[in-house]
Amino acid sequence: MIENTLTFEDLYISLEEIYEQMGYGVNIPDESIVSETIELLNHIKTILSPRFSFFIADGVADETANTLEAVGRKFHIGKIISRQLRGSRRYAFFVATAGVEFEEFQEELKSRGDMVKIFIADSVGSVLAEKTADVMEESLQKLLDSYGWKHTNRFSPGYCGWHVSEQNDLFSTFPVEDPCGVKLTSSSLMVPIKSVSGIIGLGDNVRKVEYSCGLCDYKQCYKRRKPSKNS
Repeated sequence: MIENTLTFEDLYISLEEIYEQMGYGVNIPDESIVSETIELLNHIKTILSPRFSFFIADGVADETANTLEAVGRKFHIGKIISRQLRGSRRYAFFVATAGVEFEEFQEELKSRGDMVKIFIADSVGSVLAEKTADVMEESLQKLLDSYGWKHTNRFSPGYCGWHVSEQNDLFSTFPVEDPCGVKLTSSSLMVPIKSVSGIIGLGDNVRKVEYSCGLCDYKQCYKRRKPSKNS
């Protein structure tokens, strides 16, 4: 298993990405929001400790049953993910998180009741988690390069027909308890909330594609919030 702790600078986050997550699209918010965002980021940089962890395992995918058997578990990943993992020879299981420190900062903001700061921090946290997962993918690909392999998109419980309840099975595959300090609630939600987990297909005959929202009926997926290049 590979684990890594990152810094804010490792994530290469731009203000534009945060504004997009906040719902401004390609527009810039007003001066007060920009000022609040920069102030929050300057503080977040001093406390942030994002982490990721992944391991690689053999697995058997059944495209008829839309399942993946790996590490002693059977995952009912659904038709969409099953199709996207086609051709995989092995699988990476991962967790990435903005970190416990960021979660504690969010709780502190909530106790103060400053709704503007709470909203900005929530958007920043979503970007932090996804960018940490992006860095995880880069680290994974460096390992795969020596084999001439590639990887698929990452897929998480709760998306594309994979029920969130299988988050428990996913976490049980890790050789350590609470990887990256991430715990599960009784309803299979991750704490810290700003965390990402899932699987990635690996092999010499797989590919990573643009997320195709037309294939999925999950309306709240963060990928749907990205404006098209033509908009």
